[in-house]
Amino acid sequence: MGGGGFTMHERAPALDKFVLALTEKPVPKVCFLPTASGDPREQVTRFYERFGGWPCETSTISLFHLGRDRIDPIERLLDQDAIYVGGGSMRNMLAIWREHGIDAAMRTAWERGIVLAGLSAGAMCWFEGGVSMSGGAPEAVAGLGFLPGSLSVHLGGEVERLQTYRTAVASGELPPGYAVDDGAAVLFSGTRLAECVASHGGARVVRVALDGTGAVYEQRLSARLLPGAFGGEEPRAESRGVAELRALRAGRRRWD
Repeated sequence: MGGGGFTMHERAPALDKFVLALTEKPVPKVCFLPTASGDPREQVTRFYERFGGWPCETSTISLFHLGRDRIDPIERLLDQDAIYVGGGSMRNMLAIWREHGIDAAMRTAWERGIVLAGLSAGAMCWFEGGVSMSGGAPEAVAGLGFLPGSLSVHLGGEVERLQTYRTAVASGELPPGYAVDDGAAVLFSGTRLAECVASHGGARVVRVALDGTGAVYEQRLSARLLPGAFGGEEPRAESRGVAELRALRAGRRRWD
């Protein structure tokens, strides 16, 4: 997600509900990691307020309070149906994850078919790289590399980030990828883009790539409005992205 969801006080819960729907479980286990923002209590409270009224089992992991909570974070993560990562500093988050072995645990979770989701830093981290503003000025930062390409977030709200992203793609510092608005998201099935979705009309997903001359070009991709989205309607049929995810899990299709 480029932004939105419960941590950003988004009124439409469409993106958050979409995360649960992707698990295909009647009562999924969902765990929230607010590492990128330093595990603030406010974000944890918002998580329980948003998800607490839905049919799911909720939990959080604070890597800053493991001495207090006395849990095995890796064991907790691998017992989930969905892992939801909050925004903040991608650079700081990944450094802390590596210290606790969370980066390796996330790859194991991904390979097991656990839904990995997040916004801002929690979205960019799955790609080869993104644009972080944790140092003040926006700069290219390496991600976990589960997904090919790169991601830049808050497309409409942070002009400096987008400019830095374009420059990084043009120079080869970051591979081509996607710039995503608050309220929009990209869904990957395996390592392939399955679809783009949005929680309100106008939320954009833009493909940022290089043409044959090495110049950056941008292409807006179509984003499906989710059920409950502002300006959206309940879809009549299962979306292509969810259908492909079902097929992948059932072993009926392999990505090229």
